[in-house]
Amino acid sequence: MINILVLCTGNSCRSQIAHGYLEHFTNQNSVKIYSAGVETHGVNPKAISIMNEDGIDISSYTSNNVDEYFDIEFSYVITVCDNAKERCPFFPTKAVKLHYNFPDPAKAIGTDEEVSEQFRSVRKMIKEYCKDFVEKNKL
Repeated sequence: MINILVLCTGNSCRSQIAHGYLEHFTNQNSVKIYSAGVETHGVNPKAISIMNEDGIDISSYTSNNVDEYFDIEFSYVITVCDNAKERCPFFPTKAVKLHYNFPDPAKAIGTDEEVSEQFRSVRKMIKEYCKDFVEKNKL
């Protein structure tokens, strides 16, 4: 089994969106996706809504702390924000560590529609990243 951890600051938006797309694009029989934060902020309702627009249901996902996963041997650890990369604790693993700093849609300001558009923009970036990652690694 290939275990993939997506790590963010609060495990509320970016890591949850990436978790959803990685599950969508990978073979569920051979790949297990986890997401966590260096803190836990709860899954952002706007992330759930924005993923539903693309046909992916993340409403059952939970916000988890990275400390919960120290006993899992990961093949890949993907940090999706600079803060998580800097604060990521040492994993006693041979996991390939990857990093991409996506903008934080939870910090979006403006009208409800403007905030939604910022979430959609980040969702699109994460979707493309995840699809490319899965294709390159033949997952």
